[in-house]
Amino acid sequence: MEFFKHDANIDFMGARRATALLSLVLFVLSIGAVILNGVKLGLDFTGGTQIEVSYKQAADLPTIRNALSAVGFKEAVVQSYGSSENVLINIAPHAEYNEKTLTDQVIAALPGARMERTEFLGPQVGKELATKGILAIIVSFICTMIYIALRFEYRLAVSAIAALVHDPVLILGIFSYWGIEFDLKALAALLAVIGYSLNDTIVVFDRVRENFRKMRKATPIDIMNTSINQTLSRTIMTSLLTLIVVVALFLYGGETIHGFSLALIIGIVIGTYSSIYVAGAMAITLGLNRQDLLPTPKQAADELP
Repeated sequence: MEFFKHDANIDFMGARRATALLSLVLFVLSIGAVILNGVKLGLDFTGGTQIEVSYKQAADLPTIRNALSAVGFKEAVVQSYGSSENVLINIAPHAEYNEKTLTDQVIAALPGARMERTEFLGPQVGKELATKGILAIIVSFICTMIYIALRFEYRLAVSAIAALVHDPVLILGIFSYWGIEFDLKALAALLAVIGYSLNDTIVVFDRVRENFRKMRKATPIDIMNTSINQTLSRTIMTSLLTLIVVVALFLYGGETIHGFSLALIIGIVIGTYSSIYVAGAMAITLGLNRQDLLPTPKQAADELP
């Protein structure tokens, strides 16, 4: 396959205008979805009650959901936990119930269920976790931007930052549009995606910088295409192997880590795309040129043996 050849010669930048439009549309739609629908926050951020029950036989999750909905817990999240006999139930705060009465109501609605444990997370604790989660994202962005600014020429730095913002916004947009619960595990995946995407972009941009010094007669577009092609086999193999593991987690890891694995799946695909068609294409659009990347006479002299 041409994608795995070391000497692949694919004209990625030839599609940069079409992909720029696609990225812009997806970015705007994602922001619109978050603004209009919000993000469905998990129990970690909203507070509530978590109840683990067990059955003697495999639990029927749809029946459990219907039974809870019938007694007023329509928003309850029901998922298998560890085995097919164990079920984890997450219920948002209800003003009319305290922890004990809520638990009694749930058990009464589920004949044959035995309560294993119950945990209550107050709204204040959930709010604090949400604040710390937002702070973690902001700090990671600031530290990453400082690193990029120090490592790359400003056109490459701005392009890398654009790709860095692009990926988590699209992930949040997908979670918002489809009403997927966003909890602490999904937040951890989001932070992992930021690092994953940035690493891919850095690999390409380091090769761009090297090729500007080696390919003296090539245009910036040719150099960007060459650099992407030279790192393509590494990018595809890394992304593919990581994706296989994450898809396995999504399919067989249980519902408790669905948000985590789904965010990683989306992030790997979008991160691979953005390192080429957001970061690379934007650097060309901003006027990336040889003069800005060639070493100064002093730097060149220092590199001599």
